[in-house]
Amino acid sequence: MKFVRLGAAGSEIPAVITDAGVLDLRPLTRDIDGDFLRSDPRGRVVAALEAGELSLLEDADGVNARIGAPIARPGAVVCVGMNYAAHAAESGSLPPEIPIIFLKLPNTVVGPHDAVRIPRGSTKTDWEVELGIVIGAPTLYLESPAEAAAHIAGYVLANDVSEREFQLEVSGGQWSKGKCAPGFTPTGPWLVTPDEFDPADAPLRSWVNGEVRQDSRTADMIFDPAYIVWHLSQFMELEPGDLILTGTPEGVALSGRFPYLAEGDVCEVEVEGLGRQRQVFIATPPGAASSGSAASAAVSA
Repeated sequence: MKFVRLGAAGSEIPAVITDAGVLDLRPLTRDIDGDFLRSDPRGRVVAALEAGELSLLEDADGVNARIGAPIARPGAVVCVGMNYAAHAAESGSLPPEIPIIFLKLPNTVVGPHDAVRIPRGSTKTDWEVELGIVIGAPTLYLESPAEAAAHIAGYVLANDVSEREFQLEVSGGQWSKGKCAPGFTPTGPWLVTPDEFDPADAPLRSWVNGEVRQDSRTADMIFDPAYIVWHLSQFMELEPGDLILTGTPEGVALSGRFPYLAEGDVCEVEVEGLGRQRQVFIATPPGAASSGSAASAAVSA
């Protein structure tokens, strides 16, 4: 089952993609959020479909055509660093023996095709195609990775956009400065439930201006999704709707093989089975300041 959120930034409508078209989920839920994801979302939608309670979303190709992130603003965005051995090597590091964890701000999560602003002063903005895990049940102190499946609502595609100078050179020892610019986590287009996606060996790729940058498979992860969820639960409580990014394969600008992103560049990322994204990278206007809205990071391309 594929969940999607359509419409203007900050006013997205929850929907489900079916053979009959895009169906409005508002009779069931106000949003694809933690409350919905903790309450057997697939089962509820199947029951509603059988009862004929869901109708086609009006103007899905017009006013509501914009695709938002497939989950409402998460409470947490937890990321795994250097989870592919080849990427660790191109970063100048040995493969980690335990997962390397960092956090991104929830307001970095935007739609899959929203333009991304290059931060003020940036010269090293980078792309990272990643498999994302969406949590579907409170998760703390799991006994083993085998328990993780019952806590996963589904999977998403994400681009873990990074500013490498901020991350590594003016970081003070932490990565967050290079990870948390507004709009730095384009997510979606869909949230795909576990019955329709196998994370074990999915191809994942990225392109910049039509040229291939990354081409790998999730089978090359050092720590697989179940292990990651179990490991994180030993240190933090994950809540329904939280997003976990599982790391990126080799082929990023940090490797020195490719130029960093500049104004006008087009980045595309894909995980087979989870869809494809396209972002135009634009400059941050002089004097740009926060509007005070969580939707302010979403910029139409």
